[in-house]
Amino acid sequence: MSNDLTQPSNQLFQDIGQLIDAAKQRAAVAVNAELTLLYWQVGTRIQTEVLQGQRAEYGKQIVLSLAERLTQVYGKGWSERQLRFCLLFAERFPDLEIVNTLCSKLSWSHLRMLSGMEDPLKRDFYIELAQLENWSVRQLKERLDSMLYERTALSRKPEDTIRHDLAQLRNEQKISPDLLLRDPYILDFLNLQDRYTERDLEDAILREIERFLLEMGAGFTFVARQKRLQIDDDDFYIDLLFYNRKLKRLVAIDLKLGNFRPEYKSQMELYLRWLQKHDQEPDEEPPLGIILCAGKKQEQIELLELDRSGIHVAEYLTVLPPKEVLQNKLHQAIEVARERIGPSLPPTDNGPTTEP
Repeated sequence: MSNDLTQPSNQLFQDIGQLIDAAKQRAAVAVNAELTLLYWQVGTRIQTEVLQGQRAEYGKQIVLSLAERLTQVYGKGWSERQLRFCLLFAERFPDLEIVNTLCSKLSWSHLRMLSGMEDPLKRDFYIELAQLENWSVRQLKERLDSMLYERTALSRKPEDTIRHDLAQLRNEQKISPDLLLRDPYILDFLNLQDRYTERDLEDAILREIERFLLEMGAGFTFVARQKRLQIDDDDFYIDLLFYNRKLKRLVAIDLKLGNFRPEYKSQMELYLRWLQKHDQEPDEEPPLGIILCAGKKQEQIELLELDRSGIHVAEYLTVLPPKEVLQNKLHQAIEVARERIGPSLPPTDNGPTTEP
């Protein structure tokens, strides 16, 4: 049976389709960049006018009157609320060169959400991670709602350290472990019952491996489950083993149902030394260990100096608690870190909260 010569080949159809899709994508990026620049220019112009007035009440009236006139001529896209977003955007991002860079990678919806953050270090954290991992607006909102920045080891560090790590990420695409390590890990997507075993937890994580890796951070790939280590005549098993392409190192995870216990340190150190000897490639960094447990013993962890061994201890939560409860939990952790490393730790946006 001969081919119908009047019909296009599948290859031709696919090639044309790819050209159309690529053109649409370029057009969408260009439109987004132009709109974002327009909103920045509008916000900057309003800011100049309001500052000239020197009175807050004057500024409010200017924005309201301007919104009414613009809406009459240009439609509902120029409401008072939209103008205030433009004004806030211009205040948070006064450098036009930075705005041009950001709008090539992030949409106006991203930037509008990011403009609502008062803490510039926190804002820079989300900007860099959103660009690195190509977060959608929905993903960015999810990370904000789960207080991702506050749960990173980075947020407990001095301001200079945070700035340095973010600058390395921005300029060299180099990620520090503190950017990726979480505490606590929010595992609410696992749908575990009130009672479960470590095997249940492990099975649940593996069932939802893609989402778990997103929670872990950029560049994680799954390597092995229950990796067997044969040392002398004994067998040991690493619960979960990952590799991080950004950090260029293996990451071993040990799951524990109960609170942290001091003997977990020596167990993880054994795993890491074995991995370093047998699995680490010449161009890789030494492996990291994460002990995930239901509860931390902060004083024990500090006395054991786990950081020196490349071990991170973190709690996991199988249900995301109310935001105020999580805020209080994280605020207490940051206060402990502030006492340990000095007053240069950045303040939290929300300030202290009371125990519910």
